[in-house]
Amino acid sequence: MEVKEYRKVEYRDMPLFSSVGPEEWGDWRWQMRHAIRDVETLGKIIPLQEGEKKDLKRVLERFRMAITPYYAALMDRDYPLCSIRLQAVPSPRELESDVDDLEDPLSEDRDSPTPGLTHRYPDRVLFMVTNICSMYCRHCTRRRMVGSKDRHLSREHLQAGLDHIAKHPEIRDVLLSGGDPLVLPDDRLEWILRELRAIEHVEIIRIGSRVPVVLPMRITPGLVAMLAKYHPLFLNTHFNHYKEITYEAREACSRLADAGIPLANQSVLLRDVNDCPRIMKKLVQELLAIRVRPYYIFQCDQSRGIAHFRTSVARGMQIIENLVGHTSGLAVPTFVVDAPGGGGKIPVMPNYLISYSDKKVILRNYQGRITAYSQPENVYAECWCELCRGDEPEPQGVAGLLQVEKGRASPMPAGSGGGKSPVSWMDNGGAETGPSGKSEDPGASPARASGGSNAGSPRTAREKHPSGSAAPGRGKRGADGARATAELPRGRGKRVKRGGEVA
Repeated sequence: MEVKEYRKVEYRDMPLFSSVGPEEWGDWRWQMRHAIRDVETLGKIIPLQEGEKKDLKRVLERFRMAITPYYAALMDRDYPLCSIRLQAVPSPRELESDVDDLEDPLSEDRDSPTPGLTHRYPDRVLFMVTNICSMYCRHCTRRRMVGSKDRHLSREHLQAGLDHIAKHPEIRDVLLSGGDPLVLPDDRLEWILRELRAIEHVEIIRIGSRVPVVLPMRITPGLVAMLAKYHPLFLNTHFNHYKEITYEAREACSRLADAGIPLANQSVLLRDVNDCPRIMKKLVQELLAIRVRPYYIFQCDQSRGIAHFRTSVARGMQIIENLVGHTSGLAVPTFVVDAPGGGGKIPVMPNYLISYSDKKVILRNYQGRITAYSQPENVYAECWCELCRGDEPEPQGVAGLLQVEKGRASPMPAGSGGGKSPVSWMDNGGAETGPSGKSEDPGASPARASGGSNAGSPRTAREKHPSGSAAPGRGKRGADGARATAELPRGRGKRVKRGGEVA
C-alpha cells in the first residue's frame, strides 16, 4: 500500500520535448544525447534575456553545462531562484574570483598513486573511473576535471588502479566515483566490479552516483541485476532538495533497494537551495520514505566558481540542531566539513556536552534541558577484548593519542592514508608540532593533546596502580605472545577483578 503518492514528471509542456514519446523519454541514452549543453537550447527551456545569454556564453567558455531533459522538466521555468534551476543553470557569479578558491580543494590529486585513484585513508580508496556525468552540477567540487573533457578512464589506467589496490592488503573498501560511474556501459562497469571482487581483501564496494536524482531511467532492471551480483555493494546518491524526489526517482531507488543494495544520501549545503532547516527536515524525512538513509550534509567546498553557494558553517549546525530530537534519529545525517588540503571529513555538530568531571557528565538535550549522568566508579581505559589482546595495529592520529604509551601517536603514513597535510600538526617525523612548525612539549599528556580537561584525573589509564606498579595497559608480552595482565585497582574497599566480579 502506498503511503504517499509521488508526482510523475510532466515534460510535454516544454515545447522542445512536446513531441517526444514516453519510450524515448524513458531511455537513458536518449536523455544523455539530448542533454542541454548550449545557451540556444537552454533558451527554448527557460526565458532568457539577451544580456543573460551573453553572460551565460561567457560562463560556458570556462565551465561546461549539461542538463538532462528529465531534470530540466523539474525546474520552475519562470522563477530564477528555483532550487532545482540553481543547481543546473550556470550563473555569471561562477566567473567571480574568491580569495579562498582552490583548484583541488581536497588535494585528491596529491594523494593519487595512479591516474584516477586517491589513496588517503589507510583502508579505503577513491577510484574515479570516468570524467563524465549525466548532468554537470553547478556546485561540483571536481570541476577542475569533471566536464572538462568527456572521457572514461582508459583501460590501462583502470588496470593500474586495480593493481595498486591488489598490492595493498590494507585496502578493504573501494568507492567508485568520477564523474558518475553509472554513465558507464553495463559491460565496462561490470568488468571493474568483477576485477575488484577478485581481490580477496576488498570487502565492500561503494558507488557514488547522482543518476537516481538527475537520470533515474538509467536504473534499469538489467543494471540492477548486474550490480546485485557483486554484494556487498552500497550506493551513495545526492539529493539536495525534496522537490527532486519524484515518482521516477522513487522507482529507481526502489529497484536498487529491492535488490539488496543499501542506499545513503550525501547532500551539499547550498545557499538559496537547501540552507533552510525546514527544507532539510522535509528532505531527510522524505528520503527515508523512499528507503534512502540520510548520511552526510557537506559544507560546500572551496572549489573555483562556487563561492556564491557557500553558507556559514554555523548554518549547517543550526540545521542539525533543528533535526536532532525533532525527527527520527534515522533521519539525522552527519554535518561535515571536508577539510581543505586533504584533511578529510571533519564532523561539525552542535555541542551537547556542557561539562564533566571524573564522576559526572553534564549534558543538555534538544530542548535545552540540562541533566547529569553519573559515571561508574571503576573506570579503566584499557580494553581486554580478543582483538586488543591480539596483533591488531595500533590506532593512529588522535585515536592513537588516547591510548599509546608516552602520550605519542604515530602520524598517518603518507601515500597510504593520510599523507602530509598542510593542516596537520604531526608532520615532523612523528614529532608533535604546532602551527608554526616548532616542536611542542613531547611529554604532553594524551588528555591534553586531545582537548580533554581531566588530564589530572586519578582514574586515567596511565596512572600508577595503588600497589605502585604500572596500571594495566598495552604492556609487554610474555614468551607465549600473551599480553601481560594486572589486577584492576581497588574501588571503595572492594577488589574488582576482570569481568566485573567482586572479590
